[in-house]
Amino acid sequence: MRPGELRQAKWEEFDLEAGMWEVPAERMKMRVPHLVPLSPQTLATLEQLRELTGNTELLFPGRSNIRKPISDNTWRQALHAMGYKVTAHGFRATASTLLNEMGYRADAIERQLSHGERNKVRAAYNRAEYLEERREMMNHWGGYLAALENGQKVVPIHHKKQQAS
Repeated sequence: MRPGELRQAKWEEFDLEAGMWEVPAERMKMRVPHLVPLSPQTLATLEQLRELTGNTELLFPGRSNIRKPISDNTWRQALHAMGYKVTAHGFRATASTLLNEMGYRADAIERQLSHGERNKVRAAYNRAEYLEERREMMNHWGGYLAALENGQKVVPIHHKKQQAS
């Protein structure tokens, strides 16, 4: 997700039993609602976060005003404090690159990133969500990140060969 979309996330948007986050159109760059399959690792993190902020509307409320989300600068400071020298948005590029290298289909990756179709004719006809493929992809991605976090040497396993377009 884009940093702003995540910063402004509300608990009411999450169906933790179904493992799905529905981001409303008004918060999306393309002004279209976006479904986000949640990995088991993400669901576990959300359960931990709920203990801290579950009594507020926002997942990430501001410290001085809980009705407003934390700022972009708060994200940057947290990342830098953890030793990351990237922007929050840079994680999207990293995920896209690695998921492509793992062999996931570009259509599913682009839909996960909520990118619009550049081909106007295709965009007019193709409204696929690729939810099952995206759920599998996010589960794999969550496991990949968990392995990295645990210090394991991770060799990406290619999902499957992409078909030539």
